Parts: sequence; C-alpha cells; structure tokens
Amino acid sequence: MVTAILLAAGSSKRMGACNKLLLPWQGKTVLSSTTERLLAAGIEEIILVTGHEAPAIEATVANLPVYIIHNPHHATGMTSSIQAGIRIAHGQGYIICLADMVLITPAEYRLLATAFEEKYSTDPQCIIIPEYQGQKGNPVVFSASWREAILQHSEEEGCRTLVRSHPEHHFYVPMPTGHILKDIDFPEDYQTMIR
Repeated sequence: MVTAILLAAGSSKRMGACNKLLLPWQGKTVLSSTTERLLAAGIEEIILVTGHEAPAIEATVANLPVYIIHNPHHATGMTSSIQAGIRIAHGQGYIICLADMVLITPAEYRLLATAFEEKYSTDPQCIIIPEYQGQKGNPVVFSASWREAILQHSEEEGCRTLVRSHPEHHFYVPMPTGHILKDIDFPEDYQTMIR
C-alpha cells in the first residue's frame, strides 16, 4: 500500500493575493479536485498537510476521507511538510503529491502506485519517478525504507538531492500525458489550464 502525502501548506506567493488551492476547478476547488482524483485512484491513506490558510484549506476537503495534519513550520519550505506527513504515514511507500497538479488523472496516479507495488517486491528501496517524453515529473514515490533519510533531510525545498544520490534505485514510469509536468505557479498557468 502507498500513502499519499498531499502537500497543501504553501503560501502561493507567486499567484499574488489568492491561494491557488482554493481557486475554482471544474465546479470544485483545485485542492478538492486533486484530492478526489487520488481517492478515485484507490489510494487508501491520504495525508493532507496544511500550513498557510489552514482553516480554509481544511474546509474545502471537510467531506472527504483524508487525514489532516498541520505543519507549523511550513514557512521553512516543502521538506518540512513532507516530513510532517511521513511521520504519521503507514504505507510501504509514500507518493509525494503536489496539490496544484490538478491535471493528473486517477488512472495516472494508479499507474504510479501499481508500479511501486510491483517494483517494491524486487527492490525494497525503490524510488518511482514518472517521466513524459524524457522529462521527469511529479509525483515521485519513495519506498518507506527512505523514511529516516527523509526525516533527516536538510534541503528545504524537497528531496531532489536525495533522489539524485541513489540512481541505482530509480525506476522510471513512462506516462501517457504531460500532466506530471504541469502545476500552477503563476496566474497565467491557471488561465492556460482553464481555457
């Protein structure tokens, strides 16, 4: 089983005044849409990590079966939120999900979870990396064997150097679309996606 660590703690500074996760998306919010896609993929344990504007973030998924944990250190960077989620996760692997990657489909999440389940049996330290036309994207799936390494990781904005340091455990999954490359950083990103 994989646990989804859904990162929803950021301050969306590059978006200006609005919180990108609360923007409308297909009749819902960006965050609730992403969460529902993970649920539809059959991910049984989803840990939502909040930080900035936590009450509003929590309200948008109040009716969904997710665990919510607040990261009081969210301003220090993404890594602290990953660590907060991993501390309470029960899965054999952690799929590290960015809440603004709203284009990723349930089938694509399932593809990565299945790849982890298959690879884990032969490499208990596997790191699953999605790619599209030679470009690496997100979400990455870590075996739980990396738990302590991630908890001790000092890089503030994610686990890139940890991933790069262990190519012998990489397993690349070709994805059917470029959804794994698209997130919402700037207002124009959002406008392009909703057109």
